[in-house]
Parts: sequence; C-alpha cells; structure tokens
Amino acid sequence: MANSSWKTTYVDFWLYHWEGETMVHWINDGLMTLFFLLIGLELELEIYQGELSDLKDAALPIFGAIGGMAIPAGVYLLINFGTETQSGAGIPMATDIAFALVILSLLGKRVPLSLKVFLTALAIIDDLGAILIIAIFYNSSISISNLSIALIIFGVLLILNRLRVFNLIPYLIGGAVMWYFMSHSGVHPTITGVLLAFSIPFSDGGKKSPSYMLQHFLHQPVAFIILPLFALANTGITLGDDWHLGLVQPSSLGIMAGLIIGKPLGILLLSYLGVRTGICSMPQDISWKNILGAGFLAGIGFTMSIFITLLAFDNLVHIIDAKITILVASLIAGILGFILLRLTLQLTGEYKQTP
Repeated sequence: MANSSWKTTYVDFWLYHWEGETMVHWINDGLMTLFFLLIGLELELEIYQGELSDLKDAALPIFGAIGGMAIPAGVYLLINFGTETQSGAGIPMATDIAFALVILSLLGKRVPLSLKVFLTALAIIDDLGAILIIAIFYNSSISISNLSIALIIFGVLLILNRLRVFNLIPYLIGGAVMWYFMSHSGVHPTITGVLLAFSIPFSDGGKKSPSYMLQHFLHQPVAFIILPLFALANTGITLGDDWHLGLVQPSSLGIMAGLIIGKPLGILLLSYLGVRTGICSMPQDISWKNILGAGFLAGIGFTMSIFITLLAFDNLVHIIDAKITILVASLIAGILGFILLRLTLQLTGEYKQTP
C-alpha cells in the first residue's frame, strides 16, 4: 500500500489528526498500552505459576536473556558510539515473542518441551528488560508533579489489591487516569500497562481471578486488532530508488549485527557461562546447537524493536532506515534459526533412536 498508487491516501490516513494527535500517536501511545498490559499480566502469571516461578528452572533463560540483551547492545554501540544514532542501542535488544514461538511451532513434535520452555521464558524476560529500558532510558524531560500523581494512583490500586477488591472496574478506571498523568510526565505512557497489570489481583490464578479474566479478554483484541494496527501504521515504508543504501548506514549495520550475530552469540555465551559455573542446569534433551538455534529466533525483533526505534530516533531518515533493517534482519534471523533447529533437532532425534 505504501508503495502503490494508494500511498498518499495510505500515509495521510495514519497522519490524520484527532484531538490534536495523529492516528499513529494514538496507536503507539494509547492502544499499545493495552499490549503492555497483556505482557504484564503474562509476566505476572509466569512469575507466580509459570516458567519463572522456580528460580532454579528460570536460571538458564535468565542468563540467556541477559546475554541476548547486553551483547547486541554492545555490538550496536561498537559501531555507533559517539554518533547521533548511538541512542538506538536498545533496538537490537528486543525479541518479538509471537514470531519467535510461531516459527518454533513450525518444527512440530521434534521440538523438546524444554526448548519451548527455554525460548518462552527467555522471550518473557527479554520483554521485561525492554520495558525497563524504555522506562529508564527513553523518556523526555520529567514532570515530577504528573509522575507523582501517576505513582500515587498506582499506590491506591496496590492498596485495593491488598484489600482484596476483585472488581476490575476500579482498576480499569484508575489505570485510565494513571495513563493520562503518565503521558504528561515524560515517562512513556505504555509503562502504565505494566504497572496496572501488577496491581490487578492474581489470587489463585484460576479462571475467576481478575488477572486471568482480563488476560483472557485481551488476547484476541491485542492479537487481531492492536498489533496489526501497530504494524500497518509503523511499517508502511515508502521505498525510494536508493532505499538499499540505508542498510549500510552505521545504525542499520548496528541493528543488523545486533539481531543476527549479537542475539544468538549473547544467548549462547551467557547460557554456557551459567552452566559452567553451576548456577544453571542444562536440560538433557537439548544441545548447545539447539540453544544457538533458539538464539537466532530471538533475533526476530519486529514489534518491540520498531517500538524502541520510534522512541530512540527523531530523524525520519534514521527511523525509516531502522525499520527496513529490522524487517530484513528479523527475516534473516528467523530463517537461520529455523534451518539450524530443523537440522540439529532432526539429528538429535536420529541419534536418540540409535541403540
């Protein structure tokens, strides 16, 4: 659409102003808050009852996620330090959990459960890391008064949680007001979604708990409305004749190297370090080649990488170059991860059948 005869209509639609802001702004700052709310609710579930509830089981993906964030950022800064694009170091740190798990699922029954758990937990921790990075590094000048009001509202919601108020309406109203003040505080308003998630009662995590009900309600709107709108609004890139030259700019090289090389390398090295030091245990049904393959899948940045790009850069040229690079790098990382896992898991399966 962005490169057809419809491109003017397509671009103008997303730049249409409503209440003083563009459609893109309302999607990125408003609707994406619901995406972060869902991530927060899923994190809460994993911490209380899932892969992150047992520290020993979570140790390996924690180490892997740390390496998968630190090394790509280091690779990016190695290329961009001291330039106007060094603020993009957070871009290759992100993993798109949906795409990574979907590609893993294409391998079917040959994928061991422990590898699915490893990649799922790693991606969840990666999301948490991305949220912290956004909160700490990607904010404008802070308005103490607005931020204080937002945090006071968060405190009131936590008190309601402690008082075992299970009705969702006070939390949703409080979350909307908190979002308003957070959006005027200088801290990115999507952080409101995560704070709101952790204020909603988890109880026993059953189907009648407020946390479960809201998470269950949000799944389809987020998957079928919010994320597609985000993708359509932010990846509608009009390609010029020399668009490929943007791939060799320092920021693009940093993103490409970070996602395709830094991600798998960081995950493999830190996971190996954790196992060698005895802090982590390596599941018996997977190999280091499998960990490397999962590391390549973690190099699929897409949603979170594009989101951080919009926060990191003000220059439209840098933004467009970064978006194109993220799409290309994510495609390459996904293909490499799929091929490596298909080969190594197949070989592992044949080895196990040998007497």
